[in-house]
Amino acid sequence: MKIHSFNEDLETNPQKVLTKVILETAFSKEIRIQLAEGKTMKKHQTPFPIIVHLLEGEVDFGVNGETHQLKSGDIITLEGGIPHDLLAKKNCIVRLSLNKRDRSERVEEVVQNS
Repeated sequence: MKIHSFNEDLETNPQKVLTKVILETAFSKEIRIQLAEGKTMKKHQTPFPIIVHLLEGEVDFGVNGETHQLKSGDIITLEGGIPHDLLAKKNCIVRLSLNKRDRSERVEEVVQNS
C-alpha cells in the first residue's frame, strides 16, 4: 500500500508549468501538473492511453481542433496517438494518469517545448 498527497508541496509559478511524479504503481504513473492562468501545454500526443483529471481550476482542453472547457472535477480519457493541448483559464491542478510503459520524462519534455 502507498499513500501520497496531490496537495503536498503545492507552489504556483506564473512563469512555467510545474510537473511532479506523485506515485508509481504496477500499472500507472500519477503525475501532478500545475498550470498558472494563461499557461499552455502545446499540442502533443502520447503513445498510450491517458486519463486527465482536473482537480482544481478551469482549462481549455483541445482535441482534434475541438476545445472542451473543463472545470474542477472533470475527467477525460484519450487513446494513444490523439493530439491534444491545454490552456489554463484559471490556476489549475491536473492529475495525469500515464500507462506504466510511458515515460514521465516525456511530460516534462512537452512542458519544456510549450
